[in-house]
Amino acid sequence: MVVIASDLDRLQRSVTAAMDQRGDWPERSTWIRDAVDDLPRHRFAPQRLWRWDGHVYVPVDRGQDAAGWASEVYAGPDAATVTQVTDGLPTSSLSSQAVVVDMLDSLLLEDGHRVLELGTGNGWNAALLSRRTGPGCVVSLEADPDLAHKARRALAEAGATVDVQVGDGNQGWAPAAPYDRVIATYAVERIPWAWVEQTKPGGRIVTPWGRLGHIALTVADDARSATGWVQGLAQFMPDRRTLSTEPDFTQVRTRSEPDGERPFRRDLAPVQDDVHLRFALRVALPHLRMSLARDADGLNAWIHDTERSWAVLSAIGDGRTVATQGGPRRLADELERAWDAWLEAGRPSLYDFGMTATDSGTTQYMWVNDADSGPRWPII
Repeated sequence: MVVIASDLDRLQRSVTAAMDQRGDWPERSTWIRDAVDDLPRHRFAPQRLWRWDGHVYVPVDRGQDAAGWASEVYAGPDAATVTQVTDGLPTSSLSSQAVVVDMLDSLLLEDGHRVLELGTGNGWNAALLSRRTGPGCVVSLEADPDLAHKARRALAEAGATVDVQVGDGNQGWAPAAPYDRVIATYAVERIPWAWVEQTKPGGRIVTPWGRLGHIALTVADDARSATGWVQGLAQFMPDRRTLSTEPDFTQVRTRSEPDGERPFRRDLAPVQDDVHLRFALRVALPHLRMSLARDADGLNAWIHDTERSWAVLSAIGDGRTVATQGGPRRLADELERAWDAWLEAGRPSLYDFGMTATDSGTTQYMWVNDADSGPRWPII
């Protein structure tokens, strides 16, 4: 089946309509919808995409499966489109349209603003930025030279004047600094201080944090700190170094033998269903990684700290769960304590959290409700 331009336009309109129905188009940034309509994501999608088949990523080539390719591009407002796989792992994507729109809204972008984007990818987000700022105002930095080359070509074909450079996003791009706005398209754990240094006082930095939310920081007038609130959900890939070096559960599990088991006396469902709880646990336990899966006996969890400690919460039927742990930390115990602390604090939502980075980046912490007087957790 050949997918022609009218089919792609129809699929694009279906995603737009879904966002309409959900109220996803921001009222304060009406320019975003016009930009997305004029610069549809399929114009920036490469000829080969990748689909998860439940076990591995498999290629979806436009020339061989045009309909499948189109369905990957426009799978829905919340679906990212994987555009690059390296050693079996996704390393670049067209981010979900809803998240792209939300982050652009958080940027509070104006005509003429100078913008630094970290992570060009396929160039779509840079094109949208340029549509708002005007030509020549956007510098986009990409670590992968091949991706940078392809993005330059796609941007040129779209008529977007963007300066695409190759380099380490965590270092920013000093030659064109200072910037009014900085936006990252990959998740970080700590804010690289170069981003703060290269942003004007009063300027805004928007970035995914912790692979679960995105945050908007304002640089202080004295340029010695940046602080701001969590803006929404954003599940983005981390930078490439983290992808290549962070161990998975299986690797951590081999480093420590199990050290007994005990009943885990609470329902795991809120960890899966309540994003506000998940975010609070992510703040309180920054190094913990957790995956969940349901089987015939119930919901199970695999937890590790990327070093030597791990825990498995195994459903055994009849609503019962058993915790097995190994390593120097008791991760199931830590999970319960952090969960209890969130309940005692009145179940704050992710929008009640914020971040501060100061002291040339050496001091960074998350806080809840108030940057100065609220509870805080160091970002290590």
